[in-house]
Amino acid sequence: MLDTYPESVRIVFKNFPLKIHKFATKAAIAAMAADTQGRFWEFHDLLFDNFGKLDDQKIKEIATELGLNREKFETEKKDLKILAKVRQDFQDGRKAGVRGTPTIFVNGKKLKNRTLEGFKVLIDKELKKK
Repeated sequence: MLDTYPESVRIVFKNFPLKIHKFATKAAIAAMAADTQGRFWEFHDLLFDNFGKLDDQKIKEIATELGLNREKFETEKKDLKILAKVRQDFQDGRKAGVRGTPTIFVNGKKLKNRTLEGFKVLIDKELKKK
């Protein structure tokens, strides 16, 4: 969709660490810490690639694989502002009716048809309102 609508669409990612995944909050914090070094999406993707193996050691391995400054990364993971952001994202999601992940919104409207065509239909509808 970014290629189709380069001037009109942007992605806003919000964390929604589910309680049923015991490592979800730590993983979200680690991804946000990686973001301070401009590596959020790469870190995010590797978290999902290693979903069943996540623990503190795997997080360190991902940081190393991405060439993150380890000292800065470890410091950022402890930053209370990052924890507050993850918690705020979760609360915002709850208020918006998010119950699971992934949940996708286009201009505040929940996307029900998560095919490429579904994205296009909803985006086109929202763009016509401009």
